[in-house]
Amino acid sequence: MIDVMYFAWVRERIGLPKEQVETDAVTVNDLVAELVAREERYAAAFADTAALRVAIDQELTTFDAPLAGAREVAFFPPMTGG
Repeated sequence: MIDVMYFAWVRERIGLPKEQVETDAVTVNDLVAELVAREERYAAAFADTAALRVAIDQELTTFDAPLAGAREVAFFPPMTGG
């Protein structure tokens, strides 16, 4: 079981800020594929992963990063300064 968190427009498209997911995913990309296969709202949120950032256990990483031992995965758009 892994906590998956969604921020900004990702949360808006999916309709949830956070959920627990039972997964066999090996990488973040595998997790995204599992989520997209669930429902159209996930497909909409993950249509362009180049427009997203991902963090595993609060550390920025890439979509091909392994999930072994991860407790939390967060998806969010790139941050902009202000």
